[in-house]
Parts: sequence; C-alpha cells; structure tokens
Amino acid sequence: MAEDLDEEDVEKIRNFRAYFQDKYLTNPDVEKKVDNIKTGFFHRARQSFESNIDIDPGRLIGLTDGIFGMVMTLLVFGMALPQAHLITEGQFITFLNSIAHSFGLTIVSFILVSSFWIYHHEFIKINSLNMPFLWINILFLACISCIPFTTSIIGSYSMFFISNVLFGLNIFLTILFFLIMYIYAYNMGFLENNPSKTEKRYVLKTFLIIMGLTIAVNLLDFNFSEDFIYLFLLVPVISTLRDINFKMKS
Repeated sequence: MAEDLDEEDVEKIRNFRAYFQDKYLTNPDVEKKVDNIKTGFFHRARQSFESNIDIDPGRLIGLTDGIFGMVMTLLVFGMALPQAHLITEGQFITFLNSIAHSFGLTIVSFILVSSFWIYHHEFIKINSLNMPFLWINILFLACISCIPFTTSIIGSYSMFFISNVLFGLNIFLTILFFLIMYIYAYNMGFLENNPSKTEKRYVLKTFLIIMGLTIAVNLLDFNFSEDFIYLFLLVPVISTLRDINFKMKS
C-alpha cells in the first residue's frame, strides 16, 4: 500500500509526523501534564499527610509531662526493699551495700530523664503540629518509657555485655528521636521561637556530643569498670556549659 503513495502524500505524512512530535512529544506543557499525572497523587497524599492537624499542642505537652512523671516515679519504685526482715544493723548495712550500685544507676537514669524533660521544654516549644511530628514525639516518649526497664536490666546484669548495650541503645535512640523531632519541627516551622541557623547548629552539635558520650560510656562501662556509667552525669554539665557559651556569644 505504501508503494501506491505519491511524493505529495509522503510529504504530508512527514509534515504531520513532525507536527505531532513538535506539538505533543516535545511540548513542555504536555510533558508537565504527564508528570502531574504521575506525581500528582503522591504529592497530594504527602501534602495531606504533612498538613497540620487540629490537636492543641498543649495536649501533647501534657502527655509528655505525664509520661516523664511516671518514668521518674517508676525509677524510684524500682528500688526494692529486702525480702527478708532485717534484725541487726549489720544486716541493714549489708543490704545497703548490696543495692549501692542499683541506687547509683537509678540516680544516673533519673538525672538523664530530667535532662531530657528540660531539653524537650527548652527546645520543643511548638505552635502547631502534624501527624509525622506527633508520631516522632510518641517514639521519643516510647524510648523514655523504656529507661526504667533497661536501668533494672543493667543494675542486675551489668556483667553481661548485652545488658550494657540495651541501656546504651535506649539512651542513644532517645537522643536520636529527639534530634529527628527537633529537625523536623524546625524544617516545618513548628517552633515558636523560630530559631536561627546558628541556634540550630548549636542544638545539633550539643546532642551529637551527648551521643558520642553515650557510645564511649557504653564501651568503657563494660570493658573496664561499671563505674564509668557515672559519666552520664556529665550530660547536664555539657549542655549547661554549651548553653552558657552560646548565650555569651549571642
């Protein structure tokens, strides 16, 4: 059939093909419409997922305070009295010696939890929130809620490496989710005080230092002495010194 076409018909076909390619295949508007068809659903889904939700940020702060309060209480309740009745002062002193390490760990964990509560109220002052931020905050609170359990584990089985790993990992993940929460709130404009890039870098560096301290304490505690766990008491010291230094330079 192609053999029946004359040169004029062939030329018309060529012109139509060139017109079609120019009009539809290389037209930016058409390509944009095609891209919109491909990405429109996912873009709208993402926008819907990240849109602000009608939840008062104060309720999230109330939930956070409540969980922190329960965790601090559970840490103290984890200190059990002796099962047998103590008769002599010598037995009582022996009992105190037996719980000295666990008591020290409780103090360390209590200070850490108190520090995280302070950090949350100091840096996570939000004026709005969405679903991703809400769940990041809940994962942060989940890590906080596990601290009494991992404290009991390391208090009873500090001779095992895995117990040290569980406690260190608990603290590490708590810091990690706090950082993710802060960065996300900063990028989405949820923070009330609208921190500058300088303040953002100061916060990130502070918590990266605390992360490094967590790893170092975890390794030292198992490989050398369980007393290295008390290096966690440097966490509020580090953050306080960095806060003073930042405010002096500002």
